[in-house]
Amino acid sequence: MTERLNVAVIGAGYWGPNLARNFRASAEWNLATICDLDIERAQGVADGVGGVPVTSSLDEVLADPSIDAIAIATPARTHHPITLAALEAGKHVMVEKPLADERHRGEDMVARADEQGLVLMADHTYCYTPAVLKIRELIAEGALGDILFVDSVRINLGLIQPDVDVFWDLAPHDLSIIDFVLPDGLDTTSVSAHGADPLRTGKACVGYLAMPLAGGAMAHIHVNWLSPTKIRQMVIGGTKRTLVWDDLNPQQRISVYDRGVDLASVTKSASTVSRDANISYRLGDTWSPALPEREALGNVVSEFAAAIREQRPARTDGEAGLRVLSVLDAARRSLAAGGAPAPMILDIPVRSAA
Repeated sequence: MTERLNVAVIGAGYWGPNLARNFRASAEWNLATICDLDIERAQGVADGVGGVPVTSSLDEVLADPSIDAIAIATPARTHHPITLAALEAGKHVMVEKPLADERHRGEDMVARADEQGLVLMADHTYCYTPAVLKIRELIAEGALGDILFVDSVRINLGLIQPDVDVFWDLAPHDLSIIDFVLPDGLDTTSVSAHGADPLRTGKACVGYLAMPLAGGAMAHIHVNWLSPTKIRQMVIGGTKRTLVWDDLNPQQRISVYDRGVDLASVTKSASTVSRDANISYRLGDTWSPALPEREALGNVVSEFAAAIREQRPARTDGEAGLRVLSVLDAARRSLAAGGAPAPMILDIPVRSAA
Protein backbone atom coordinates (compact mmCIF):
# COMPACT_ATOMS: atom_id res chain seq x y z
CA MET A 1 0.00 0.00 0.00
CA THR A 2 1.68 3.17 -1.20
CA GLU A 3 -1.34 5.33 -1.98
CA ARG A 4 -2.80 7.60 0.65
CA LEU A 5 -5.44 6.27 2.99
CA ASN A 6 -8.82 8.02 3.01
CA VAL A 7 -10.14 9.25 6.36
CA ALA A 8 -13.29 10.99 7.54
CA VAL A 9 -13.28 13.18 10.65
CA ILE A 10 -16.48 12.74 12.65
CA GLY A 11 -17.19 15.81 14.77
CA ALA A 12 -16.28 19.43 14.04
CA GLY A 13 -16.38 20.82 17.56
CA TYR A 14 -13.36 21.43 19.82
CA TRP A 15 -10.98 18.65 18.73
CA GLY A 16 -12.21 17.91 15.21
CA PRO A 17 -10.50 20.95 13.60
CA ASN A 18 -7.13 19.86 15.01
CA LEU A 19 -7.59 16.37 13.59
CA ALA A 20 -8.70 17.73 10.24
CA ARG A 21 -5.67 20.02 10.01
CA ASN A 22 -3.21 17.23 10.77
CA PHE A 23 -4.82 14.68 8.46
CA ARG A 24 -4.83 17.28 5.70
CA ALA A 25 -1.12 18.02 6.26
CA SER A 26 -0.09 14.35 6.35
CA ALA A 27 1.52 12.68 3.37
CA GLU A 28 -0.09 9.40 4.44
CA TRP A 29 -3.70 10.53 4.48
CA ASN A 30 -6.31 12.05 2.24
CA LEU A 31 -8.93 13.94 4.25
CA ALA A 32 -12.01 12.69 2.42
CA THR A 33 -14.78 14.40 4.36
CA ILE A 34 -15.80 16.11 7.59
CA CYS A 35 -19.04 14.95 9.19
CA ASP A 36 -21.04 16.88 11.77
CA LEU A 37 -24.73 17.28 12.55
CA ASP A 38 -24.13 21.03 12.30
CA ILE A 39 -23.31 21.32 8.61
CA GLU A 40 -22.31 24.98 8.91
CA ARG A 41 -19.79 24.12 11.59
CA ALA A 42 -18.43 21.30 9.43
CA GLN A 43 -18.14 23.70 6.50
CA GLY A 44 -16.20 26.16 8.64
CA VAL A 45 -13.66 23.48 9.53
CA ALA A 46 -13.45 22.36 5.92
CA ASP A 47 -12.79 25.91 4.73
CA GLY A 48 -10.10 26.27 7.38
CA VAL A 49 -8.10 23.37 5.91
CA GLY A 50 -8.41 24.40 2.29
CA GLY A 51 -11.76 22.90 1.41
CA VAL A 52 -12.96 19.30 1.66
CA PRO A 53 -16.41 17.73 1.27
CA VAL A 54 -18.77 17.93 4.25
CA THR A 55 -21.81 15.96 5.29
CA SER A 56 -24.22 15.67 8.20
CA SER A 57 -24.86 11.97 7.54
CA LEU A 58 -22.73 9.38 9.31
CA ASP A 59 -24.50 6.65 7.33
CA GLU A 60 -23.32 8.30 4.12
CA VAL A 61 -19.73 8.26 5.36
CA LEU A 62 -19.84 4.62 6.45
CA ALA A 63 -21.46 3.53 3.19
CA ASP A 64 -18.62 5.02 1.12
CA PRO A 65 -16.30 2.13 0.15
CA SER A 66 -13.43 4.51 -0.60
CA ILE A 67 -13.12 5.62 3.04
CA ASP A 68 -10.62 3.47 4.92
CA ALA A 69 -10.90 4.96 8.41
CA ILE A 70 -12.72 7.42 10.60
CA ALA A 71 -11.45 9.64 13.42
CA ILE A 72 -14.07 10.30 16.11
CA ALA A 73 -14.12 13.66 17.91
CA THR A 74 -17.60 13.63 19.40
CA PRO A 75 -18.93 13.49 23.00
CA ALA A 76 -17.86 10.36 24.91
CA ARG A 77 -21.42 9.02 25.12
CA THR A 78 -21.47 8.70 21.30
CA HIS A 79 -18.15 6.88 20.91
CA HIS A 80 -19.58 3.39 21.39
CA PRO A 81 -22.39 3.48 18.79
CA ILE A 82 -20.30 5.31 16.20
CA THR A 83 -17.35 2.95 16.64
CA LEU A 84 -19.49 -0.18 16.38
CA ALA A 85 -21.19 1.10 13.24
CA ALA A 86 -17.83 1.98 11.69
CA LEU A 87 -16.28 -1.40 12.52
CA GLU A 88 -19.32 -3.15 11.09
CA ALA A 89 -18.76 -1.13 7.90
CA GLY A 90 -15.14 -2.30 7.75
CA LYS A 91 -13.55 1.02 8.76
CA HIS A 92 -10.54 1.43 11.01
CA VAL A 93 -11.28 3.75 13.94
CA MET A 94 -9.42 6.31 16.01
CA VAL A 95 -11.28 7.66 19.06
CA GLU A 96 -10.45 10.72 21.15
CA LYS A 97 -10.21 10.28 24.92
CA PRO A 98 -11.87 8.77 26.82
CA LEU A 99 -12.48 5.65 24.76
CA ALA A 100 -16.10 5.48 25.93
CA ASP A 101 -18.35 6.71 28.73
CA GLU A 102 -18.62 3.28 30.39
CA ARG A 103 -16.09 0.48 30.87
CA HIS A 104 -18.36 -2.25 29.49
CA ARG A 105 -18.88 -0.23 26.31
CA GLY A 106 -15.12 0.12 25.90
CA GLU A 107 -14.74 -3.64 26.31
CA ASP A 108 -17.35 -4.14 23.59
CA MET A 109 -15.48 -1.80 21.24
CA VAL A 110 -12.15 -3.58 21.79
CA ALA A 111 -13.73 -7.00 21.29
CA ARG A 112 -15.50 -5.96 18.09
CA ALA A 113 -12.34 -4.48 16.58
CA ASP A 114 -10.50 -7.71 17.36
CA GLU A 115 -13.25 -9.79 15.78
CA GLN A 116 -13.20 -7.65 12.63
CA GLY A 117 -9.41 -7.55 12.40
CA LEU A 118 -9.48 -3.75 12.31
CA VAL A 119 -7.37 -1.09 14.05
CA LEU A 120 -8.99 0.61 17.02
CA MET A 121 -6.73 3.39 18.25
CA ALA A 122 -7.10 5.67 21.26
CA ASP A 123 -6.08 9.25 20.52
CA HIS A 124 -3.88 9.63 23.60
CA THR A 125 -2.17 12.64 22.09
CA TYR A 126 0.25 13.32 24.96
CA CYS A 127 1.87 9.92 24.40
CA TYR A 128 3.17 11.20 21.06
CA THR A 129 4.78 14.39 22.33
CA PRO A 130 8.60 14.50 22.15
CA ALA A 131 8.74 14.89 25.94
CA VAL A 132 6.66 11.82 26.77
CA LEU A 133 8.44 9.74 24.13
CA LYS A 134 11.73 10.73 25.80
CA ILE A 135 10.39 9.85 29.26
CA ARG A 136 9.40 6.41 27.98
CA GLU A 137 12.87 5.96 26.49
CA LEU A 138 14.68 6.98 29.70
CA ILE A 139 12.59 4.64 31.84
CA ALA A 140 13.01 1.76 29.38
CA GLU A 141 16.79 2.09 29.37
CA GLY A 142 16.88 2.11 33.17
CA ALA A 143 18.01 5.71 33.65
CA LEU A 144 15.63 6.18 36.59
CA GLY A 145 16.05 2.69 38.05
CA ASP A 146 13.07 0.96 39.56
CA ILE A 147 10.06 3.29 39.76
CA LEU A 148 9.07 4.31 43.30
CA PHE A 149 6.31 6.86 42.69
CA VAL A 150 4.49 8.96 40.11
CA ASP A 151 3.00 12.28 41.20
CA SER A 152 1.02 14.27 38.62
CA VAL A 153 -0.73 17.64 38.77
CA ARG A 154 -3.07 18.95 36.05
CA ILE A 155 -4.91 22.04 37.25
CA ASN A 156 -6.28 25.20 35.66
CA LEU A 157 -9.31 27.51 35.67
CA GLY A 158 -12.16 25.86 33.68
CA LEU A 159 -13.63 24.72 31.44
CA ILE A 160 -16.29 23.03 33.57
CA GLN A 161 -17.75 20.33 31.36
CA PRO A 162 -21.52 19.79 31.18
CA ASP A 163 -21.48 15.98 30.89
CA VAL A 164 -18.42 14.69 32.81
CA ASP A 165 -16.63 15.44 36.07
CA VAL A 166 -13.04 16.64 36.43
CA PHE A 167 -11.73 13.06 36.65
CA TRP A 168 -13.14 12.06 33.27
CA ASP A 169 -12.14 15.38 31.69
CA LEU A 170 -8.52 15.78 32.82
CA ALA A 171 -7.23 12.54 34.36
CA PRO A 172 -7.23 10.52 31.09
CA HIS A 173 -4.21 12.56 29.98
CA ASP A 174 -2.15 11.59 33.02
CA LEU A 175 -3.42 8.01 33.11
CA SER A 176 -2.58 7.47 29.44
CA ILE A 177 0.92 8.85 30.00
CA ILE A 178 1.52 6.57 32.99
CA ASP A 179 0.24 3.60 30.99
CA PHE A 180 2.53 4.53 28.09
CA VAL A 181 5.82 5.24 29.89
CA LEU A 182 5.92 2.60 32.65
CA PRO A 183 7.06 -0.90 31.67
CA ASP A 184 4.03 -2.44 33.38
CA GLY A 185 1.65 0.34 32.38
CA LEU A 186 -1.43 0.89 34.53
CA ASP A 187 -0.86 -2.30 36.48
CA THR A 188 -2.95 -1.53 39.56
CA THR A 189 -5.36 -3.52 41.68
CA SER A 190 -7.44 -0.69 43.13
CA VAL A 191 -8.14 3.03 42.87
CA SER A 192 -9.01 5.54 45.59
CA ALA A 193 -10.73 8.75 44.52
CA HIS A 194 -11.64 11.83 46.54
CA GLY A 195 -13.56 14.66 44.90
CA ALA A 196 -15.22 17.93 45.87
CA ASP A 197 -18.00 19.99 44.33
CA PRO A 198 -17.70 23.37 46.06
CA LEU A 199 -19.65 25.11 43.28
CA ARG A 200 -22.52 22.62 43.61
CA THR A 201 -22.48 21.78 39.93
CA GLY A 202 -23.52 18.20 40.58
CA LYS A 203 -20.08 16.82 39.67
CA ALA A 204 -16.59 16.85 41.17
CA CYS A 205 -14.61 19.95 40.17
CA VAL A 206 -11.54 19.08 42.27
CA GLY A 207 -10.20 15.55 42.51
CA TYR A 208 -7.42 13.30 43.75
CA LEU A 209 -6.66 9.78 42.53
CA ALA A 210 -4.31 7.33 44.24
CA MET A 211 -3.41 3.83 43.15
CA PRO A 212 -0.74 1.22 43.91
CA LEU A 213 1.46 0.19 40.99
CA ALA A 214 3.54 -2.88 40.22
CA GLY A 215 6.63 -3.38 42.37
CA GLY A 216 5.32 -1.40 45.34
CA ALA A 217 5.25 1.99 43.60
CA MET A 218 2.37 4.44 43.97
CA ALA A 219 0.73 6.91 41.59
CA HIS A 220 -1.10 10.06 42.67
CA ILE A 221 -2.99 12.40 40.34
CA HIS A 222 -4.43 15.83 41.22
CA VAL A 223 -6.95 17.38 38.82
CA ASN A 224 -8.75 20.68 39.31
CA TRP A 225 -10.99 23.00 37.27
CA LEU A 226 -10.88 25.81 39.85
CA SER A 227 -7.21 26.73 40.12
CA PRO A 228 -6.31 30.32 39.11
CA THR A 229 -2.90 29.04 38.00
CA LYS A 230 -2.27 26.46 35.31
CA ILE A 231 0.08 23.59 36.16
CA ARG A 232 0.87 20.52 34.07
CA GLN A 233 3.61 18.65 35.85
CA MET A 234 4.56 15.04 36.48
CA VAL A 235 7.28 13.78 38.85
CA ILE A 236 8.52 10.21 38.39
CA GLY A 237 10.84 9.01 41.13
CA GLY A 238 13.13 6.03 40.77
CA THR A 239 15.84 4.27 42.74
CA LYS A 240 18.54 5.94 40.62
CA ARG A 241 17.12 9.29 39.53
CA THR A 242 13.98 11.41 39.58
CA LEU A 243 12.47 12.99 36.49
CA VAL A 244 10.33 16.13 36.45
CA TRP A 245 8.24 16.94 33.38
CA ASP A 246 6.89 20.50 33.18
CA ASP A 247 4.75 20.71 30.07
CA LEU A 248 4.41 24.50 30.37
CA ASN A 249 8.17 25.14 30.25
CA PRO A 250 9.24 24.89 26.59
CA GLN A 251 12.85 25.78 27.45
CA GLN A 252 13.21 22.85 29.88
CA ARG A 253 10.30 20.44 29.69
CA ILE A 254 12.25 17.55 31.25
CA SER A 255 14.71 17.72 34.15
CA VAL A 256 16.48 14.63 35.47
CA TYR A 257 17.78 14.85 39.03
CA ASP A 258 20.52 12.56 40.29
CA ARG A 259 19.24 13.15 43.81
CA GLY A 260 17.46 11.01 46.36
CA VAL A 261 17.87 8.53 49.17
CA ASP A 262 20.92 6.30 48.81
CA LEU A 263 19.06 3.04 49.27
CA ALA A 264 22.24 0.95 49.40
CA SER A 265 23.21 2.61 52.68
CA VAL A 266 19.92 1.89 54.42
CA THR A 267 20.30 -1.12 56.75
CA LYS A 268 17.18 -3.14 57.31
CA SER A 269 16.11 -5.70 59.84
CA ALA A 270 13.79 -8.53 58.91
CA SER A 271 10.71 -6.34 58.92
CA THR A 272 11.57 -2.69 59.49
CA VAL A 273 14.25 -0.15 58.84
CA SER A 274 16.61 -0.07 61.79
CA ARG A 275 15.98 2.94 63.99
CA ASP A 276 19.65 3.79 64.03
CA ALA A 277 20.17 3.28 60.30
CA ASN A 278 22.36 5.93 58.74
CA ILE A 279 20.22 7.05 55.81
CA SER A 280 22.28 9.11 53.38
CA TYR A 281 21.09 11.34 50.57
CA ARG A 282 22.55 11.47 47.09
CA LEU A 283 23.01 15.02 45.76
CA GLY A 284 24.20 14.70 42.19
CA ASP A 285 23.85 16.61 38.94
CA THR A 286 20.72 17.79 37.17
CA TRP A 287 20.42 17.63 33.40
CA SER A 288 17.83 18.34 30.75
CA PRO A 289 17.71 16.48 27.42
CA ALA A 290 17.21 18.48 24.23
CA LEU A 291 13.81 17.86 22.67
CA PRO A 292 12.49 18.64 19.21
CA GLU A 293 9.43 20.89 19.05
CA ARG A 294 6.76 19.35 16.86
CA GLU A 295 3.01 18.87 17.07
CA ALA A 296 2.09 15.56 18.66
CA LEU A 297 -1.02 15.08 16.52
CA GLY A 298 1.20 14.74 13.47
CA ASN A 299 2.76 11.71 15.15
CA VAL A 300 -0.69 10.41 16.09
CA VAL A 301 -2.03 10.37 12.54
CA SER A 302 1.23 8.83 11.28
CA GLU A 303 0.97 6.03 13.84
CA PHE A 304 -2.66 5.41 12.85
CA ALA A 305 -1.61 4.99 9.22
CA ALA A 306 1.36 2.77 10.13
CA ALA A 307 -0.79 0.48 12.29
CA ILE A 308 -3.27 0.03 9.41
CA ARG A 309 -0.58 -0.60 6.79
CA GLU A 310 1.42 -2.95 9.00
CA GLN A 311 -1.70 -4.71 10.29
CA ARG A 312 -0.66 -4.32 13.93
CA PRO A 313 -2.05 -2.69 17.08
CA ALA A 314 -1.34 1.02 17.42
CA ARG A 315 1.04 2.11 20.19
CA THR A 316 -2.01 3.48 21.99
CA ASP A 317 -4.50 0.86 20.91
CA GLY A 318 -8.00 0.16 22.09
CA GLU A 319 -6.67 -1.89 25.00
CA ALA A 320 -4.64 1.12 26.19
CA GLY A 321 -7.82 3.18 26.05
CA LEU A 322 -9.63 0.46 27.99
CA ARG A 323 -7.00 0.40 30.74
CA VAL A 324 -7.49 4.14 31.21
CA LEU A 325 -11.26 3.68 31.12
CA SER A 326 -11.04 0.95 33.77
CA VAL A 327 -9.21 3.28 36.16
CA LEU A 328 -11.87 5.95 35.60
CA ASP A 329 -14.57 3.37 36.23
CA ALA A 330 -12.90 2.34 39.51
CA ALA A 331 -12.52 6.03 40.45
CA ARG A 332 -16.24 6.56 39.90
CA ARG A 333 -17.05 3.63 42.20
CA SER A 334 -14.55 4.83 44.82
CA LEU A 335 -16.02 8.33 44.74
CA ALA A 336 -19.50 6.91 45.31
CA ALA A 337 -18.12 4.95 48.28
CA GLY A 338 -16.67 8.02 49.96
CA GLY A 339 -13.12 7.42 48.79
CA ALA A 340 -12.83 3.75 49.76
CA PRO A 341 -10.49 1.82 47.42
CA ALA A 342 -12.41 0.29 44.50
CA PRO A 343 -11.00 -2.81 42.79
CA MET A 344 -9.96 -2.60 39.18
CA ILE A 345 -12.08 -4.57 36.73
CA LEU A 346 -10.16 -5.35 33.56
CA ASP A 347 -10.78 -8.33 31.31
CA ILE A 348 -7.79 -7.82 29.01
CA PRO A 349 -4.04 -8.31 29.47
CA VAL A 350 -2.36 -5.44 31.32
CA ARG A 351 -0.05 -4.77 28.36
CA SER A 352 -0.92 -5.75 24.78
CA ALA A 353 1.71 -6.86 22.31
CA ALA A 354 2.11 -3.72 20.22
